[in-house]
Amino acid sequence: MNKHCIEGREPLNNFKHYLKIMRIALFFLFFCILFSSADNSFSQEFSFDLKSASIREICKQIEKESDFIFVFSDNSERLIDKNVNVEANSKNVTETLDAVLSNSGLTYKILDKQIVIYQEDDVANANEIEKILSTLSVQQQNTVRGKVVDQQGEPLPGVTITIEGTTRGVITDIDGTYSINAQPSDKLLFSFVGMENQLVEVGNQSTINIELSEKIDELEEVTIVAFGKQKKESVISSISTVKTSELKVPSSNLTTAFAGRVAGLISYQTSGEPGSDNAQFFIRGITTFGAEAKKDPLILIDGVELTTDDLARLNTDDIASFSIMKDATATALYGARGANGVILVTTKEGREGKVQVNARVENSFSTPTQMVQLANPVTYMNMHNEAVLTRNPNGVREYSAEKIEMTQRGLYPDIFPATDWYKSMFNDYTINQRANISVSGGGSIARYYVAASIAKDNGNL
Repeated sequence: MNKHCIEGREPLNNFKHYLKIMRIALFFLFFCILFSSADNSFSQEFSFDLKSASIREICKQIEKESDFIFVFSDNSERLIDKNVNVEANSKNVTETLDAVLSNSGLTYKILDKQIVIYQEDDVANANEIEKILSTLSVQQQNTVRGKVVDQQGEPLPGVTITIEGTTRGVITDIDGTYSINAQPSDKLLFSFVGMENQLVEVGNQSTINIELSEKIDELEEVTIVAFGKQKKESVISSISTVKTSELKVPSSNLTTAFAGRVAGLISYQTSGEPGSDNAQFFIRGITTFGAEAKKDPLILIDGVELTTDDLARLNTDDIASFSIMKDATATALYGARGANGVILVTTKEGREGKVQVNARVENSFSTPTQMVQLANPVTYMNMHNEAVLTRNPNGVREYSAEKIEMTQRGLYPDIFPATDWYKSMFNDYTINQRANISVSGGGSIARYYVAASIAKDNGNL
């Protein structure tokens, strides 16, 4: 009986023994897995060759090539700027730091992704370690989320968000949303094709929503064609584009600004009367000779056919673009109406944004190009008598010596007048005034551009 009891108890003891061995094996297996996983965080290798670089610069280089973040104790600040020579060829972070900090009086400690650099004699300083740990808690990365939209509020997929100075970044999804880990001291750079880049400081923000604006690329020269715009270098027909700044001349008549500014355009004036001093102009000659020949080009202002008087009174401040089509290729879309050339004018329009007010006031002086020198009455009478006697010595003088003498004295102006008609009829100079004011703006639905101008031209007569 006892013998059987002893024999029955022996298998039970063997099972407990095997169970104990399995527990020990599982413990060592778990320890090995934990050790290997912890060691993987330090398995990243570095390869660089820095000659006479400071410890601080080397630490920044490691931060750029890895996810590690360095924290320096207060007492280490005076030592981290010390220059060292380091050659790291396929070394992990511990091997690299051992080589960098050797004989520097500094040591390090790795806490997860944080590397603390401190003096070797500060290991026992509890306050210093607590300060380092509190610094690490501040330096912990936070998750920043947000949404990126355009100026119309539509989400932008594919926007690149990177941390400035690093290669770490994410891309927005189809809804324009993103999520990225960043520190409070980091700056997020938002970039997208055709949009202006934006740089935002993270700080204590956990949600950052961004609105990107379109890039406004001003073309060097834009040519207005029949039904649209093209870059000047892509146009093969004969089209001249005049900058609006070149049309701003001291005159209230736009047609007087054409002469000498457009190749192939002939301009001339037949009158100097204020208000009726429109310049006559034609492009590349006249198709038919004669007084009634059709020589005026087709004038289109914002797509509407208008006359030369309408063009003459258009204010230069209200013009956005001015183009002249001269050959058959450029005017083909207008048929026979464009046989004498086409002038295309586009006026300004309002833009979305705040109200903009522009004003311009001009004051100009006008004088004759050349003053005609005339003789006074006394000289005229003497010269007239001399001319009579030169042709006929026995001729009768038209002006008596008494009239000439009394006119010269000026005692009786009503009987012997001496009027300077040139001075009485013409001014030495005249003053002209011009003023223009415009108001523009609008929102996403409606835009406006309102302009008013006034001109006062005085004549010399």
